[in-house]
This record gives sequence, C-alpha cells and structure tokens, in this order.
Amino acid sequence: MRAEIRESPCFFVRKIKLIYRGTERGVKAGNGCSCAKCCNGCLCAKCCNACRYGKPCVQKDSFNDIVPKIKAADCIVFASPLYFWTVSSRIKAFIERFYCIAEEDSNPPLGRYERYPVKDCALLMTLADDFFWTFEQSVSYYQFTLVNYIGFRDRGMVLAGGCGDTNGKPQIGKTAHLQAAYEFGKNIYSE
Repeated sequence: MRAEIRESPCFFVRKIKLIYRGTERGVKAGNGCSCAKCCNGCLCAKCCNACRYGKPCVQKDSFNDIVPKIKAADCIVFASPLYFWTVSSRIKAFIERFYCIAEEDSNPPLGRYERYPVKDCALLMTLADDFFWTFEQSVSYYQFTLVNYIGFRDRGMVLAGGCGDTNGKPQIGKTAHLQAAYEFGKNIYSE
C-alpha cells in the first residue's frame, strides 16, 4: 500500500490528513482539514457529556461534517508547527472534540471510560530550532493522548527541526524534511 503526501510546506502547518486505504491504487490521502476553519474548542465545561456516545458535538462549526471522514479513515496524520513547546492549540482542540466519536463500553480497555474507533495515526511537526529536547512535550502529548488513551496505533513521526528562526522566513525548503515527509507518507503502508 502507498500513501500520497504532497511535497508542500502547507501540509506541515495546522493540517490534519485523513488517509483512506484504496483498492489496487493503494492508499490515497484525503484533502485534509484546516483546524482553523473547522474546529473550535470543546464546550465540555458548559455541557459535559452532551455529545457523548454517538450524539453529535454540540459546537456549531464544521467538525460534525468531518466526523464521517474520521470514522472512515485508516490513518489520521496530525501536522502542526511547534507552538510554545507543544502542538498547536487548534490541533489540541481537534483532538478534544474526538469525545463525540467515543462509544460506550462496559469493559473499556486500560481503565478508560469509553472506546474509540481503532485508527492509525502519525505526527508531523516543524519548528525553527533543533535542540535535542525541543519535541519532548509534543511527542509526550501525542503518545499519551492519541496512542495510550484513545488507542490509536502509532505509524510514526516526522519531527522537522531547524526550519528557520522565528524572526525570519521559513527555511524548510532548504532542509531534507519535505523529502523525509514525502517518503514517510509514501511508505506508511508499504508491505
């Protein structure tokens, strides 16, 4: 199987790709979704459990429109720049909204309260510097939230450090990261 990921810096910034396994054509990447356009933060503090167990999310944005795509996808690729040592708040908001796709489970795995659809996931991130510790918080959040709690299967990460400085133009085009992301996507379902 193959995944097609375009070589575009835009892919790295605040995008979520939904990958569907195809037939003989292999895997194709969905058009993705820009969190900034579709996803407000969760309102659980005001209406906790209003969207739980098959009920649509109570937020009035386009998240409910992409829930069927999330459920149909084999793999969800989370892509974000590093903001204040972790994934962007838009990616966090998107993940928090997964609450409405949880299903009731009388015997939930690992002590969870509910069961989520089993999906593959991957993480793509960019940032300006390239210190050894820079991605620690992001990777920890990804592993804990998506892999350990929700139960998605990790397909890997592309952590692209050294992409310029915060006061200048992005330099990702001068690095090997776009090619690495392309190869990663091309081989995510290679057999």
